[in-house]
Amino acid sequence: MNFSSTLLENAVNEFARLPGIGKKTALRLVLHLLKTEAPQVELFADTISRMRREVKFCRQCHNVSDSDLCNICASPGRKQEIICVVESIRDVMAIEGTQQFNGTYHVLGGVISPLDGVGPDQLQIESLISRVAAGGVEEVIFALNPNIQGDTTIYYIQKKLAGTSVKVTAISRGIAFGGELEYADEMTLARSIQNRLPVEGLVRF
Repeated sequence: MNFSSTLLENAVNEFARLPGIGKKTALRLVLHLLKTEAPQVELFADTISRMRREVKFCRQCHNVSDSDLCNICASPGRKQEIICVVESIRDVMAIEGTQQFNGTYHVLGGVISPLDGVGPDQLQIESLISRVAAGGVEEVIFALNPNIQGDTTIYYIQKKLAGTSVKVTAISRGIAFGGELEYADEMTLARSIQNRLPVEGLVRF
């Protein structure tokens, strides 16, 4: 792809760094910005820059937030006694999209995967254990992707919670083994949450 402008080429290359954006799509986006009024482009750039500078992570659940405590954790209408454990922020958004869950979340930031060099100490597991130990938690729901890494993580955390009285469940396997939550349709995901199962007997090694 030949460019008559180095500035244009640099912009295309930066857009092409984004996941799912190829050079042709990047070029189309950059050309669109060239035709857009300068104030709008500046607003776009400032919004992205400000998001990167100022976005925070909730001190309780590790979801993205504008303040120390996210809107979900701070909401008096949410059931603080129920914690849904997920792998990523995208999974929070997927579950919220079902409008079938009214508890809180805990974002692990990944799953245990020795082959990828990810161990328990690199995840937000201890902060989850601390939340449960602080009292007031009645149920921990695991909503991790149904694969070996997800089941390994559930098994590990379940053992860490063994000395507590908290109820430990997992979403039902309406999602195929090896699938990912963010790609599940909302109806399937909603039913999986509603029909959650005890972890005992679900995860075996």
